[in-house]
Amino acid sequence: MTEQPYGYLMVHFLEDPEGYAEKIYLDLSDGDDPERWVPLNGGAPVLASHLGTTGVRDPHLTVNPQTGVYYILGTDLRVFGGDDAGWAGWSHGYSTRMNVWESRDLITWSPLRQIDVARDASGAVGEGTPDMGMMWAAETTFVPDFHGAGQGAFVVYWTSTVGGHQVILWGSTTDFTQSTWAFGGVLLDQGEDTIDTTMIQHGRRTYRVTKSNGATRRGLFMEVTDAERWWELGAVWREVQTRIGEGYAAGHGVEGPTMFKAHGKDRWYLYVDVIPSVGYRPMVSTDLDADEPWAPLDSPRFSLRAATKHGGVLGLTRTQHDALRRADAAGPVRTDLGVVAAPVGTSVEALDVALPAYAEARLHGGGTASFPVVWDLTDLDTSEPGDHGVRGTLAGTLGANLNAWTGKAGSTAWDAEEKVPYSRTALQVGAQIEVG
Repeated sequence: MTEQPYGYLMVHFLEDPEGYAEKIYLDLSDGDDPERWVPLNGGAPVLASHLGTTGVRDPHLTVNPQTGVYYILGTDLRVFGGDDAGWAGWSHGYSTRMNVWESRDLITWSPLRQIDVARDASGAVGEGTPDMGMMWAAETTFVPDFHGAGQGAFVVYWTSTVGGHQVILWGSTTDFTQSTWAFGGVLLDQGEDTIDTTMIQHGRRTYRVTKSNGATRRGLFMEVTDAERWWELGAVWREVQTRIGEGYAAGHGVEGPTMFKAHGKDRWYLYVDVIPSVGYRPMVSTDLDADEPWAPLDSPRFSLRAATKHGGVLGLTRTQHDALRRADAAGPVRTDLGVVAAPVGTSVEALDVALPAYAEARLHGGGTASFPVVWDLTDLDTSEPGDHGVRGTLAGTLGANLNAWTGKAGSTAWDAEEKVPYSRTALQVGAQIEVG
């Protein structure tokens, strides 16, 4: 029996011109409420990039339903504290790499890797691939039969500068590795700068919202198509609504849209990013086929931390929602897990078994949970009597992911050499080993 949907997970970055917040943050819905959001990991980042520019913007969260693997994608760009190339530099001859993390459970994420959307599966510049100025704001739609019956793939779409203006390109992959990557072509080119396409499907229709930065001054505009192969040039799109979310702009601008559906009802949300630093504001629709589907959400209940920027939302099950809450550990209940006595010559393997295997931790949302302890017994010498303090890290917490890095000689400069990722929010405990 399929588990019923419950709750939502949001991925995003934060805007902080004075700091280094271009990292991956996760917020969890308050229960099954898509209008109230609780920052995970105490509001600290869950993941960070030590590769390329060391920045992550415009993250997207998706899943391959045929393999059960989740992916976070992100733009390789650091605006604050990076190379200071400026927007012209960042959009011409810049990074075409996509940041990628993967997970089986949405809690423990792989180390960062990158794929280059301007190169083919061999790593070479592909035949017919245009000269791309950059790779921004990649999002995906999974097509179950893309490679034939039951052989699905992600259609990935992103913004690049091609031929002097910004267009939306597409490619495909099954697992976000270079070896399965294939460039597809142009998804949207209207002769003016267009960025930040996001899509949603309902029934047999595909809907997309894109930001126009050109002379037509349409702002965020929505289009719809009935084409089964909507990513191909032959698909016919019909424009439905323009200047979406303009009322939020108040002298600023809106971009970075993301759409998602509420569980169990005909209600959709469109979050629009009010730039530069206001962040997401909500739009709502109860009929995607209305003449003007989107209107601002008028609700005093809406709650989202300030400066929450361009990201995405994934629907969850109750099991996943509960697991994320249980993994949101704030600190160990006890930092000292006691004393273990061991005879001289005891092996490291035997000590690892003798030490406490689990530790309790307090949760940010209240209550406690138990986590495995991974003990660091490196260089422990039991050949002679003596007392030894050892440290252990609680595994399976959201804070244990690699969310910081340091370079050579402790440098934190974006271009530091020999950068090594680590976790700044991993929880640690200690114990005493008495060898005698």
